[in-house]
Amino acid sequence: MELYQKTAAELSAMLQAKEISAVELTQSLLARTDAVEDKVQGFVTVTREQALAQAAKVDEKRAAGQALSDLAGIPMAIKDNICTKGTLTTCASKMLYNFNPPYNATVVEKLAAHDVVVTGKANMDEFAMGSSCENSAMHPTHNPHDLSRVPGGSSGGSAAVVASGAVPISLGSDTGGSIRQPASFCGVVGLKPTYGAVSRYGLIAFASSLDQIGPFGRSVEDVAMLLDAITAHDPKHDSTSVQTPFEGTTRANLRADVKGMKIGLPKEYFGAGISDEVRTQVLSAADTYKSLGAEVFEISLPLVEYALPVYYILSSAEASSNLARFDGVKYGYRTPHAGDDLIALYTKSRSEGFGAEVQRRIMLGTYVLSSGYYDAYYKKARAAQRKIRQEFAAAFETCDVILTPVAPTTAYEIGSKTTNPLEMYAGDICTVSVNIAGLPGLVQPCGFDENHLPVGMQLIGPRFGEQTLLNAGLAFEQASGLKNIVAAL
Repeated sequence: MELYQKTAAELSAMLQAKEISAVELTQSLLARTDAVEDKVQGFVTVTREQALAQAAKVDEKRAAGQALSDLAGIPMAIKDNICTKGTLTTCASKMLYNFNPPYNATVVEKLAAHDVVVTGKANMDEFAMGSSCENSAMHPTHNPHDLSRVPGGSSGGSAAVVASGAVPISLGSDTGGSIRQPASFCGVVGLKPTYGAVSRYGLIAFASSLDQIGPFGRSVEDVAMLLDAITAHDPKHDSTSVQTPFEGTTRANLRADVKGMKIGLPKEYFGAGISDEVRTQVLSAADTYKSLGAEVFEISLPLVEYALPVYYILSSAEASSNLARFDGVKYGYRTPHAGDDLIALYTKSRSEGFGAEVQRRIMLGTYVLSSGYYDAYYKKARAAQRKIRQEFAAAFETCDVILTPVAPTTAYEIGSKTTNPLEMYAGDICTVSVNIAGLPGLVQPCGFDENHLPVGMQLIGPRFGEQTLLNAGLAFEQASGLKNIVAAL
């Protein structure tokens, strides 16, 4: 088996046993990147020299007998909306085409302390707005399992580079499913942590009350390793971050035991719109849990039908506010066509710097926040959000986790939905409620469709229920053997 076909946990064991060096591993994965990147196009920037220098330092520390993290020397990618000092952070947008952050995001600082090796910045939908990674101003990313299909979004690049073998782990961000949907489409494991579990400092904001950074990996153990590294209370930089009950301990406490666990199947997630192949695979996973001793039963979450409009109202409103700072004056793209007219500078810089999807959401958000419509739309959406949170809280009084599909279908063809934004938005129906309620969600492969495209399942837990989710995920992973699915490119 080639090094690019191994999980991060397997590579970590090899590094610690000195079977390979960090430089050898990094060189091997950079060679894999060279072999597949022209097909997949999962990166915006590849940081080759920086990665090799980081790897060399890890080898020096290991040779000197220093105690190192399990992640030391493991190559990874970081989504291009997470600030990295000295490396371009573009949000896959013309607006930030030349932005070189003067600081690192908190998660990047924490990863540096664990001596990870960053091989590049992963492609994404512009400003994290999209579900297919087709909205990047740089280039679309392709699904490694079928290059004619999308990898999902907005963290499509982060999922694709893991599935292609370029790196074993990566970081993404999730505002309405942007980690979980691409994890499903690409056949990898992805976790959206509880809101507040991971610092958002240095994450360029889309919708601040919904955004959350989270890990991708090829196995549940990989995701637990990366989650342990990035989870931390950050009172200095992020007032929404909190102390979690599982900080730094999820991998050590992994237990593949679901006997007696109560798993709810919300009937609203399995109705019209969900393809037969997706429904069959997820229900088959429920049967696997039954065979492992879990108690599986149907529940109802009737307010979920309102989740999609609530999400697009709230997220677009926050996007309108957050993106107001990009005006062509302070940094980023500035139009050369404004002359001495300040209003023209603002208007042309934003019109030329933002893509169509970003402009669409800014306009929607500005509309719902405007005088006369705030009460009719935004205020009602906030009220509905509270009701949805309460409904999930009530559900977790009777079950430990909730099992659902991730998306209505498997990965669709590139270009097939770009002319119909509403159809693409509808693909988020299974994921947005998790962000609205601030809950954790784990996605992992549970089978394949007739075209051998991955099908993912979603496990939703109560606030700070990450350990329960990871344990349930590990139990299924071991029973099914569905992990470490690397595309044969």
